[in-house]
Amino acid sequence: MIKVTDLSKDYGPVEAVKSISFEIQDGEIVGFLGANGAGKTTTLKMITGYLVPTEGKIEVNDLNIIDDTHEIQKQIGYLPELNPLYTEMRVYEYFEFLAGIRNITGRPFKDALARVVENCGLNGVIHKNISECSKGYKQRIGLAAAMIHDPKILILDEPVTGLDPNQIVEIRGLIKKLGKEKLVFMSSHILQEIQATVDRIMIIHEGEIVANGTSDELMSNFMGNVLLNMEIKGGGVESIEHIQAKLPSVKFISMEDLNGIQHVQFEYDKGQDPREELFRYAVDNNWSILKMTPHTTNLEDIFRDLTTEGDINA
Repeated sequence: MIKVTDLSKDYGPVEAVKSISFEIQDGEIVGFLGANGAGKTTTLKMITGYLVPTEGKIEVNDLNIIDDTHEIQKQIGYLPELNPLYTEMRVYEYFEFLAGIRNITGRPFKDALARVVENCGLNGVIHKNISECSKGYKQRIGLAAAMIHDPKILILDEPVTGLDPNQIVEIRGLIKKLGKEKLVFMSSHILQEIQATVDRIMIIHEGEIVANGTSDELMSNFMGNVLLNMEIKGGGVESIEHIQAKLPSVKFISMEDLNGIQHVQFEYDKGQDPREELFRYAVDNNWSILKMTPHTTNLEDIFRDLTTEGDINA
């Protein structure tokens, strides 16, 4: 379990992280979403013990990051945004080197190697130089390196940055597989990737947590009115503009006439659905409805609403 309480980090006059608090339970895959420079990397570096907080408290499995840094780092596997590989080494040699640092040698190393090679699908490159491996395989190697000591927690900073769509799908599948056994906390600025991979989403903006919940919870909390786009042929301007008087549940927003087709926007409360009433109104007024498309709030809308320009550097 990770428990963060009133955590802050200042770089001189710049407040990179501003008194944030959250908890992550074992067995969760949690996405940390934010624009570039929102404070994601700074937060992850504090949790992993590479940066000292200005204020606040971080507990990992009931250990304090200040007093028990090395013990916590034994329980964490960390993949930084810039994957720190020694590209002149062979993949096997790299794992042997990292394991040796952690005093994992002999039979324990062979067992650990077999485990990460199997989990990360590295059988085809284990004897290659890291420099010869594709970007996707290099990310797999970085993940395997973070897992060589079989940590309880994985902290992944932008794990799919720079990958092509096929490689992203591969890494996503691997992360979801790992999440069945470990606590996974991963950051990204790619909304679609976070949504497809995690159980819960936290959004950080200018160093503050501005949303925290599952996709459904965020949608429920932030969903506003429904915007209805219609294309109407033969609709009179007066009948369209005065629809609100006839249908109080519908709010007229705008209209544009393009080559005899009226492109109209209406709005209505998410708890109502007046489309059938609109259809009957259209028939009574001799409209031909060419299009009727409702648009409800999605996670991209939520993210855009919660985050704006002016982020600080992470």
